[in-house]
Amino acid sequence: MILDTLNNHTRYSGISHNLFAALKFLFETDLTSLPIGRTDIDGDNLFALVQEYDTKSAELGKWEAHRKYIDVQYILSGRERMGFANIYTMDLGDYLPEKDFQAMSGEGNTMDLSAGDFAIFFPEDGHKPCLCVTAPERVKKVVIKVKIA
Repeated sequence: MILDTLNNHTRYSGISHNLFAALKFLFETDLTSLPIGRTDIDGDNLFALVQEYDTKSAELGKWEAHRKYIDVQYILSGRERMGFANIYTMDLGDYLPEKDFQAMSGEGNTMDLSAGDFAIFFPEDGHKPCLCVTAPERVKKVVIKVKIA
């Protein structure tokens, strides 16, 4: 898992071509002009999901992980708390391949993200997004899905 700001996006150019392309897209694109929903960058290899929602309490959040895609979650506006944990420390539930969704339960740590922050979640990184920091608030976020080669 990586937590950083877009100002440091060039530090990650050596990890993966597609991952760097995702960060470069976030850095160079007018994200406020993207519509809610999916925007293709490179078809199913690399695409953006623009989301807007109200954050919720930790009790209402759900743990997840993905096997086929890396998640780059970038906060456009608002503040969000995210849980994170290594999936090998969690109780794994069903995996839904058509949604690339690994359900899980257990305990983890949390981090708070504000506008301009991003978190990268690799397949071993369970995450619990969309949580409120202190009280529910509106968040606009771009999630870039980076297909794993």
